[in-house]
Amino acid sequence: VQLQAFGGGLVQAGDSLRLSCAASGRTSGFNAMGWFRQAPGKEREFVAIWNAGTIYYADSVKGRFTISRDNADNTVYLQMNSLKPEDTAVYYCASNLNRIASGSARSVHAYHNWGQGTEVTVSS
Repeated sequence: VQLQAFGGGLVQAGDSLRLSCAASGRTSGFNAMGWFRQAPGKEREFVAIWNAGTIYYADSVKGRFTISRDNADNTVYLQMNSLKPEDTAVYYCASNLNRIASGSARSVHAYHNWGQGTEVTVSS
C-alpha cells in the first residue's frame, strides 16, 4: 500500500491550496483517510479525517479547511482556504483499513499507512 500526497506549495496568507492523496496497492478502499501536519520543531498534529463517513476537523482549521473523499479512486482531498502563516507545515496523508474509534481518530498512532508528505508554506 502506498499513499502519495501532492499539491503543496508556497502561497501568501489568505490564499487557497488543494492537497490530494492517492492510495494505491489495494483493490478495496480504506475506511479512514485524512491529514496530519508537522511544523518545524513541533510534533505531528491532526488536521482532518474522513472516518467511515464521519468527518473530524482540528479546531484550528475548522471553517477554513474541507476534507473530501473520492471512493472510486481511493483519493482524499484537503481544500485549504484562508491560509495563515501558522498553517505552514509538511502535510501528511494517513489511512487505516478499518474505521477508527472516535476517541482515537485524532491520534497519529491510530493510522497504519502514511504518505511521504507535501510541504505547505504560507507567507505573511
